[in-house]
Amino acid sequence: MIWVDGALRDPANARVSIFDHGLTVGDGVFESVKTLDGHPFALTRHLARLARSAAGLGLPEPDLDEVRRACTAVLDANPAALGLLRITYTAGLGPLASSRGEDRPTLVVAAGEARRRPDATAVITVPWRRNEHGALTGLKTTSYAENVIALARARQSAATEALFANTAGLLCEGTGSNVFAVLDGRLHTPPLSSGCLAGITRELVLHWTDAQETDLTMDDLAHAEEVFLTSSLRDVQAVRAIDGRPLDQAPGPVTAKAMRIFEERSAADMDP
Repeated sequence: MIWVDGALRDPANARVSIFDHGLTVGDGVFESVKTLDGHPFALTRHLARLARSAAGLGLPEPDLDEVRRACTAVLDANPAALGLLRITYTAGLGPLASSRGEDRPTLVVAAGEARRRPDATAVITVPWRRNEHGALTGLKTTSYAENVIALARARQSAATEALFANTAGLLCEGTGSNVFAVLDGRLHTPPLSSGCLAGITRELVLHWTDAQETDLTMDDLAHAEEVFLTSSLRDVQAVRAIDGRPLDQAPGPVTAKAMRIFEERSAADMDP
């Protein structure tokens, strides 16, 4: 069952207009939330980011109580041991152009099953740059085509993620993940000023470990002792190879500790 504009609907009857601005020009925001046994993880943080993204895009403030009701209804109707809850909030009906209409926003909440990620994966770097000064910087919007292209490049190279530098040549983020690197035994991740998304898992790893925000060059990435990714479904996932170059340890001791801490802390509190 899928929640569309105020009610649960079966997938065959769940409809969004072809004139929805989220479809025609990508004028919307979204959240992807991990679920365990029908319960969302860190939902309060995800909804706060949904509201920040909507404000940054100039959309009306979402009714977060309604969003919570929708999430509960969808999860009750779609139980799964491990799942993904997708919350999409768009500008609603609009013209076939960039200007917005006057209609109310569209809210869609859907859920599906997910599989546990492997403990380690391969990544590549891509030549395209994140714009740390752009209008959408730091917002989780539905304008995802750049990520689709980069991830397709990664899949062609037997990798599961592609990493971007920003316009200054500093390490930024993956298509759907944040990146951490171990240098001289210390754990680092790019600051939000790099243009990366304020990932929920990233935020929790920063709270729960001694990681620090540091401007990192792509050369730092190439010489890191350990590298790992964070995202809602990856949690903490070690990187075993970058651009085909294997890392000596995956997971190494710092990564393994972060994985253990995250697993323990998240199991103790579903809404940290």
